[in-house]
Amino acid sequence: MWHNKEKTTEARTPLPPQAPMTSRTPTPARAEAVGSAPEPVGSLQNHYHNLCMEKFQKINPFLLHTLQGVDEEIKKGLTGITLNIAGNSHSVPVERVTGEHFWILSKILEKNLSINGLDVRYNLISDVGAYYAARLLQKQHSLIYLNLMFNDIGPKGGELIAKALHKNTTLKYLRMTGNKVENEGGMFFAAMLQINLSLEKLDLGDCDLEESTVHLGHMLKENHCLVELYMSKHDVRNSGLKQLSDALYLNKSLRYLDISCNKITRDGIISLADVLKSNTTLEVIDLSFNRIENVGAQKLSETLASHNRSLKALSVVSNSIEGEGLVALSQSMKTNTTLSNIYIWGNKFDEATCVAYSDLIQTGRLKPDNTDVEPYVVDGHAYLAEVSNGLKKYYYWTPTYGDACSLSSNAGFSIVPVGKQL
Repeated sequence: MWHNKEKTTEARTPLPPQAPMTSRTPTPARAEAVGSAPEPVGSLQNHYHNLCMEKFQKINPFLLHTLQGVDEEIKKGLTGITLNIAGNSHSVPVERVTGEHFWILSKILEKNLSINGLDVRYNLISDVGAYYAARLLQKQHSLIYLNLMFNDIGPKGGELIAKALHKNTTLKYLRMTGNKVENEGGMFFAAMLQINLSLEKLDLGDCDLEESTVHLGHMLKENHCLVELYMSKHDVRNSGLKQLSDALYLNKSLRYLDISCNKITRDGIISLADVLKSNTTLEVIDLSFNRIENVGAQKLSETLASHNRSLKALSVVSNSIEGEGLVALSQSMKTNTTLSNIYIWGNKFDEATCVAYSDLIQTGRLKPDNTDVEPYVVDGHAYLAEVSNGLKKYYYWTPTYGDACSLSSNAGFSIVPVGKQL
């Protein structure tokens, strides 16, 4: 349960930057106070180089190389560019971006209208960088995508970014995945979503939030813009899912709900199955890595067979479901023609399960790319093998080659499109 404690004004002033890297290095905050940063000189890479020289900062070769590539795209007249400086790239040597370097990066981007996406996943920007990310959201009016996943951002940094979005009207997609903003920081995101009218995708998965459903439930009752909400690893239990389901009776915008890797059991699924009888907007639900068992699967299948005609994709991967429950879900697909994608690997298959899903695939009711199993026969008996399809295969990483956005591997994103690159 989150605790909403009142804070004094002094306790909520922005964080100062970290100590300078050398005795000669003025902190970014000090540099701004002394004088304004120079205007761009010819290109992003030149602007970056000049700022580093002026502030006595070491040049990051990876960042400089990436900016050179963006300069070439801008020269070709391209717009809507995403600046990708992910710190987990294995194809080129990477020096991860720190909070101080993120200040320089934010100054470069403030007035550049060609770039509307920024991916700085797996770097080291911490709360210092979050302070400048918040300022960038207040000043840059073309940014629609910001990926800050796994950047050592804590509760304070989460608060700064959430508060910056109170007045931001352009950002559509924010990934805070893996930053330990905890309940304190998460509460500010829930409050922000009752005010912000532009954010459509928010990922707070793996952020050390516990039972966030009370506050996010209040948000869903008020917010009618959010399309995708990721609540993986939020310690959601049955009572929390009940609160979330109650909010979904009133919400008419959410289309993608990720409640994977929580503590939901068969009792909690009853409330979700009930809301799906009347909810007509949810199209993708990720229940992976919970424990709904046969009873939960049967409750869902009853609703899908007789009531719901809006859900397109359902993942029940690794939910301790046995043959009876899996067969029930397959039977619901025979009467429900809207449900096109289903993912069942990691449960307890028996021969009836293997036959049921083999029939769905062989008759064309279930397309091979829309599930994570593939039938095969040995000595006259049907079996199912795992294939690498899913709602979000590349959630934590992207491949070094090949298509990271293939429809079969990331079906959830194709079913609920929000923007060109979102």
